[in-house]
Amino acid sequence: MIPKYVPVFALVAALFACSQPSREPRERSIPPTATGDRPSVVFLGTSLTAGLGLEPEQAYPALVQQKIDSAGLGFRVVNAGVSGETSAGARRRVDWLLREPVAVLVLETGANDGLRGLPPDSLRANIQAVFDRARAISPSPRLVLVGMRVPPNYGRVYTERFQAIYPELARENGAALVPFLLDRVGGVAQLNQADGIHPTAEGQRVMAETVWRVLEPVLKEAETSGSG
Repeated sequence: MIPKYVPVFALVAALFACSQPSREPRERSIPPTATGDRPSVVFLGTSLTAGLGLEPEQAYPALVQQKIDSAGLGFRVVNAGVSGETSAGARRRVDWLLREPVAVLVLETGANDGLRGLPPDSLRANIQAVFDRARAISPSPRLVLVGMRVPPNYGRVYTERFQAIYPELARENGAALVPFLLDRVGGVAQLNQADGIHPTAEGQRVMAETVWRVLEPVLKEAETSGSG
C-alpha cells in the first residue's frame, strides 16, 4: 500500500527508475553454486528487476535465489530484466525466453507504460499475450504477475484503469499476484539511490521479501506436484 505522505514526485521518480538505459545483458542467470539442471524461474521485467545501478547479486531476483536455496527448493533463477522496456517489449521477448523449459514465469511489466502514459488497454493486451504464449507450451510454466501503480497525478480514470489490470488478469489467468512491487520502497528516500529514483540494495531486499511472500508457495506447490 502506498503511504499517503509519499509525495507525488517521489512516486514518479520511483517509476522513472524503470526507464533508464541498461548495459546489463538481456538474460542473466544468477550464479549460485552448482545449479545443475534445476528448473528455471524466469523473471521477465524492467530495470527494477535488472537491478540498475547495483551489482547483479544485489538485485531482488538474486536475493530470491538465496531464499530458494535456503528453503531447499530445487529451482534456478534467471534475471531477464531490461531497463526501459515497456510491456510491448516484454511481449516481443517472451518467445526467446521460453525457448527452454521454464517452471515459473514471473512477469514484472507496466511501469514504463504508465510513465509514458500509454493506453491501459495496450498494457492489458500485452500481458495477456505473454500469458497466452506461456500457456501454449507444454509443460506450461506457472505464472506470477507483479503489480505496478502510477501516481495520482495521472488522473483518477487512468490510475484506476491501470491498477485494475493486474488483479483482473491474475484472476483470469490463474496467476499468483504480487500486488505492488514497490510496496514500502517507492518514495522512501533511504531505500533509493542518490539520484532518488533507483532502489538501493536495501530497497531491493524489501522487494525480494515482497515477491517471496507470493512466490514461495508457488514454488512449493510446483515442486510437490512434480512440475518443478
